[in-house]
Amino acid sequence: QVQLVESGGGLVQAGGSLKLSCLASEIIFMMGWYRQAPGKQRELIAGITTGGRINYSDFVKGRFTISRDNGKNTVYLQMNSLQPEDTAVYYCAGKQYYDRDYKYWGQGTQVTVSS
Repeated sequence: QVQLVESGGGLVQAGGSLKLSCLASEIIFMMGWYRQAPGKQRELIAGITTGGRINYSDFVKGRFTISRDNGKNTVYLQMNSLQPEDTAVYYCAGKQYYDRDYKYWGQGTQVTVSS
């Protein structure tokens, strides 16, 4: 069974940065990051394939950068210029090339941005 384990969340002041990591138990074609703020739906932040093809949601606006190290089965999310509205639980997700939707999920890591 595929497992995803996130790390790197925490408390940061507005304007600060955090880098999240997600370790997968095996190679996964596409890995992505989602977030869910209190009272809101889970939203996609970005995804990246094993070949390095990347997609970002519009709200990222250049503040977040996704990357991966295939040799380590790890995907990263570098988050800069964090704002209180970025406070959410951040989830790592994965899917193979034949999956339509993300089917593997991490347990989530809390990111809290104070004003």
